[in-house]
Amino acid sequence: MLYDKDIREPLFSFLEERIGKVRFLEEKQMGRSRADVIMITEDRICGIEIKSDADTYARLERQIRDYSIFFDANYVVVGTSHASHIEEHVPEEWGIITVEETEEQGAVDFYVLREAKPNPELDPARKITILWRPELAHIQELNGLPAYKGKSKACVQKLIMDRVPAEIWQRQMCEELLQRDYTTIHDTINAFRSENGQKKRRRVRRRKRRSLL
Repeated sequence: MLYDKDIREPLFSFLEERIGKVRFLEEKQMGRSRADVIMITEDRICGIEIKSDADTYARLERQIRDYSIFFDANYVVVGTSHASHIEEHVPEEWGIITVEETEEQGAVDFYVLREAKPNPELDPARKITILWRPELAHIQELNGLPAYKGKSKACVQKLIMDRVPAEIWQRQMCEELLQRDYTTIHDTINAFRSENGQKKRRRVRRRKRRSLL
């Protein structure tokens, strides 16, 4: 039986070999669900839900609704116990990747049962909320937009969506996420807040995870 912990790292290696330039961000709250993995490429943001052999479909319906709001495309990665019937449980635009153990101890094989198609339920206004304020400011700068330092984050998000063609700002968003530096982001956000007359964010100790948003 394969568990989530047996799947993640091999999955990342498989996708890196398959796609090339890519980044993985884990365990991000999206709506009422926590996305297992967010995969960033140069031109799209994909949600990846992992259903290991130990998992059930109990939360899948809600997860599908939440993933479909935020991501350009979505994949479900399933163990062999789910492989024969997973197509009945996810929308036809979702990609499906199966995973199974091999004879070599600790090794697994992946098979793309179905490629993901563009997500028709995507809400750009929800997708852009993934960005932090300094990242939004950089996109404003790249497109020659006013800084609007006194405006709320929501106002800035709307400004970008209204003034910049979707294909441009969404690609720039991917680049911001590919370049996001978690070792310096606390200082970056506080520097931005200081420059804009906002209160600094207090540093909060958190258990380390792999590339949290």
